[in-house]
Amino acid sequence: MNKLKLIMCASAATLGLGWAGAAAAQTAAPAPAPAATPAAPAAPTPSPMANPPITAPMAANPFPTVVDAGPLGKITVDGVLTGLVGYQSPSPTFFGGPDRAAGFGDISNAQIIINKSDGVFQFYVQAGDYSLPALGATYFKAGVEPPQTFGYVPEGFIKIVPNSTWSVEAGALPTLIGDEYNFTFQNMNIERGLLWGQEPAISKGVQVNFTQGPIAISVAYTDGYYSNTYSAISGLATYTFKNTDTLAFAGEGNVTNNRVSTFATPLAQNNGDIFNLIYSHSAGPWSISPYLQYQDNPRVHGAFGVPLAFSASAWAGAVLTKYNFTPEISVAGRVEYISSSGRQNILGFGAGSNAWSITVTPTYQKGVFFARAEASYVSIGSGDSIDGDEFGQFGNHGSQVRVMAETGVDF
Repeated sequence: MNKLKLIMCASAATLGLGWAGAAAAQTAAPAPAPAATPAAPAAPTPSPMANPPITAPMAANPFPTVVDAGPLGKITVDGVLTGLVGYQSPSPTFFGGPDRAAGFGDISNAQIIINKSDGVFQFYVQAGDYSLPALGATYFKAGVEPPQTFGYVPEGFIKIVPNSTWSVEAGALPTLIGDEYNFTFQNMNIERGLLWGQEPAISKGVQVNFTQGPIAISVAYTDGYYSNTYSAISGLATYTFKNTDTLAFAGEGNVTNNRVSTFATPLAQNNGDIFNLIYSHSAGPWSISPYLQYQDNPRVHGAFGVPLAFSASAWAGAVLTKYNFTPEISVAGRVEYISSSGRQNILGFGAGSNAWSITVTPTYQKGVFFARAEASYVSIGSGDSIDGDEFGQFGNHGSQVRVMAETGVDF
């Protein structure tokens, strides 16, 4: 009997512990996990326009309009609308153009840009109104500039890309020469410099591109300085270092005499050779790009005499730099020197003349909106300068100051 009592007590204790353990386990059990909150959609990936290239601190709209063009695939549509005001002292030469006032205001860009930048077949079209402000040259307003230079579709080409190494493009192509692009919104300064004034800007023709690792090579057969006569061969070879610095060599020359001379096609430069050596370095908020330029312009024999009886050459150097104070605020600067020799007036300041310039451009850009100011100074040096070759209403001033402001949107 005592054994039975002990067994029953032990059983009761065991059952009690089981109920208590079950109750404790039930009490300690965690509450069911709440339903997971759906993840926020990923932010859209920036995809700025492929063309034209833009130099920092200026930047393209990172989220352009994308259009599904059916069999053509996806096309991006961008635009640039900018205006500027300026003041120059002394005022332009009397025969220099339609805007002879010391102060002026204008639309610097009113352009639409269309890109198809993927697949084997690609294309790019840039169309609209623009001005091309440049140091040492008379300012021609938008509406006057395009008919005299590159028309209302200044750049555009088709591009065949069979693989990641090779591509071919044909149409109105940006030049391979120089370290500055053509339109204000593409550059760190509002105005182009003195070296740009000697370079081809846009050429019509065919260009072959090769890229392999850090090496990129382009070769083009074009009409040179927009002459509509296909006689120029140009090339650009670029090496990119591991820290993204670049070293580039560019050159262009004519294979035959080209007798075309228009507002957009200077006869001397269109028959000459021009070469660049360009280095670009970036470190933190700084970027700097020094480059050298040499050009040789021979005498040109014409069908009825000698259009250019003398030859000339020029050496030039420039340093372009930028410093970012914040992601939105920066200041850019440019210093240049160019010197010519010979009896041909290739600089426009007189045979054998030289010139130097300095330009400072603070910029603010937030999203698609930007605003910037600029101050520049150009001084003409020695040479056979005579009245009409320099600045001022009568071309007899050896220096010029300009101040400008530009604002607008890349939409």
